[in-house]
Amino acid sequence: MSRRKRRVFTEEQKLAAVEHVRSTGKTVYQAAQDLDLTETALRRWIAEAERQVRPTAAGELSVEEREELRRLRRENQRLQMERDFLKKAAAFFAKESS
Repeated sequence: MSRRKRRVFTEEQKLAAVEHVRSTGKTVYQAAQDLDLTETALRRWIAEAERQVRPTAAGELSVEEREELRRLRRENQRLQMERDFLKKAAAFFAKESS
């Protein structure tokens, strides 16, 4: 049996497939057959869509919260580097002026 060539799907295609499952009331298996997808991939997309709407476990961050946390960590790192640079510059100029 030959393997199927790996296909790449856009987020819009994934969301459309998830919406197809939700709107038709079909099982994931039936919807996967209709859309010519693997059942595993479709189940993964459904789980990801549910995680985006709400966290799955207590304390787990949503997708938006994780993105914000990444952004804030990068910003924090940049601000710390700027602060350290300004400390060194202030010490340098204080030494020069005395």
